[in-house]
Amino acid sequence: MGFYILTMVLMVVGMAVSGMLKRKFAQYSEVGLSSGLTGAQVAEKMLKENGIYDVKVISTPGFLSDHYNPTDKTVNLSPDVYNNSTVSAAAVAAHECGHAVQHATGYSMLQMRSKMVPAVQIGTRLGQIVLMVGLGLMALKGLGPLVFLAGIALFSLSTIFSLVTLPVEYDASNRALAWLNTARITNDQEHEQAEDALKWAARTYVVAAVSSIATLLYYIMLFLNRTRN
Repeated sequence: MGFYILTMVLMVVGMAVSGMLKRKFAQYSEVGLSSGLTGAQVAEKMLKENGIYDVKVISTPGFLSDHYNPTDKTVNLSPDVYNNSTVSAAAVAAHECGHAVQHATGYSMLQMRSKMVPAVQIGTRLGQIVLMVGLGLMALKGLGPLVFLAGIALFSLSTIFSLVTLPVEYDASNRALAWLNTARITNDQEHEQAEDALKWAARTYVVAAVSSIATLLYYIMLFLNRTRN
C-alpha cells in the first residue's frame, strides 16, 4: 500500500512539474530577446564560439522536441525555438548546444550515458516482461526467483541511466547559462528568466530519477519478501 501511495504522490508531483515547465516556457516565449537572435542563430553562434564546426542546427517537428543527436551531430530545435527570438528559444537552443559542447570536449558523464543506450533500450523492452513472468513463477522456488531477479537487473539499467542523465542535463544548462551571459545574448533580466526555465526543465529529470529509484526499491523488497516465504 505504501508503494502505491508513493507512486501516486510521485505521479502528481511529476504532472505538476511538467505543467509548470510548460507554463514557464509559454510565459518566456512571450518575452522578446533583446539581442534579436532566433533560437537557430543562438545555436549557430554558440557552436561557432566553442570551436564546433561539424554540428548542424536543424528544425524538427513537435513541441519541446528539442534535442542533440550525437550520432549524426545535429542540434534539433522545435519550430518555436528554431524560428523565434525569445528568452525560451535562446535558453533551449543554448542548452542543446551545451550537449554538443559536452560531446566535443569528451564530457565523461555524456560518454557514459551514450555507451549505456543500447543496454538500456534492451532493458526497457524486456525488463517489465521478465519481471511479470518472474512474478508469476515465484511459486516455483528454483526458477521463479531467478527470473524475477533477472527482471530487476534489467530494470535497474533504466534507473542507473536516469541517475547518469541528471549531471548531464544540469551541466548542459550550466554551460548554456554561462555562455548566454558572457556572449551578452541575454540581459540580466532575461538571464534570470532563462535560468528559471532551465531549472524547471531539469526538475523533470529529477522526478523521473526518483520515480525510477522508488520502483526499483519496490521490486527489490517484493523479491526479498517472496523469497523469505
